[in-house]
Amino acid sequence: MVLSQTGQYALRAMTVLTALGSGASARTRDLAGPARVPGDYLSKILRKLVQARLLVSVKGHHGGFRLARPAREITLEEILVAVDEWAGEKECVFGFNRCDGRNPCPLHPAYSELTETVKAWAQRSTLADAGPFTRLLLDLRSPV
Repeated sequence: MVLSQTGQYALRAMTVLTALGSGASARTRDLAGPARVPGDYLSKILRKLVQARLLVSVKGHHGGFRLARPAREITLEEILVAVDEWAGEKECVFGFNRCDGRNPCPLHPAYSELTETVKAWAQRSTLADAGPFTRLLLDLRSPV
């Protein structure tokens, strides 16, 4: 898997927030179902996204989390970096401690190409790229 589970969960949560519309906020428990992420785990992810200034935490009766900037300004790379789950840059597919161009594992060239492709995708893609499909997420209320 190129993206870690935490990275996937962070992308899901941010996409659900995008689906709610500009300026809308949601509580963790309201995001967990549509994002299909366990609530306790989602809380940890959301804290990291607040620390990275991608989300704003709103206190009070109508509080929750909302996007800190417009969806078109938040890249998928920013989200993955915020939750420290940019696995492609850190991992050797064989699990070697040291794997690079000078000391490659057997799959280094192919895996490097894959991770560079994913990185380029994450750098150019924003939350807004989910487009009209984000509204469909609001109907996915099934628990994890």
